[in-house]
Amino acid sequence: MELNEIYATQKEHIEKSLEALRRDFLTLRSGKVSVSILDNIKVNYYNTPTPLAQVATVLATDATTITVAPWEKNLLRDVERAISEANIGVNPNNDGTVIKLFFPPMTTEQRQESAKQAKVMGDKAKIAIRNIRKDANDKIKKLEKDKVITEDASKKAQDEVQKITDAGVTRADTLVKDKESELLKI
Repeated sequence: MELNEIYATQKEHIEKSLEALRRDFLTLRSGKVSVSILDNIKVNYYNTPTPLAQVATVLATDATTITVAPWEKNLLRDVERAISEANIGVNPNNDGTVIKLFFPPMTTEQRQESAKQAKVMGDKAKIAIRNIRKDANDKIKKLEKDKVITEDASKKAQDEVQKITDAGVTRADTLVKDKESELLKI
């Protein structure tokens, strides 16, 4: 394994960690409702837990309302039950053809709680990035031990790995700061 491969692998894994952080952020409620708040809800579809988006059309009709229209009429009750059990903070309103979810405007406390959750998600991403650094450094130390590279080359390589790590951590911090300001903005 060459040093450039180690750097490339490290950068690729950091990108994946940052992507995962962005996906985690989608589950947070902000001022405007997002249909991704329903992403983790599974509906009993012919005795198979199936993601809600695979059995219904899910639309954010305005800033505080989500409409869920099951593709099969007989699923209406199951969809309603799944949403109720998911405990997302609103009760489903079933009008016989669609289910409407009315989200009240967020309180300052809810915004602060979402911002706290964003920070925790960011910390998890930074831990993942540091673990990626450890893997890269372990590979470099093995190359040095196996006499593939010199001690000086190993030191330089570990410095490079640290620079890549620092850049990843900085990007994670930026994502968290941006998300926090978005969540706290009224």
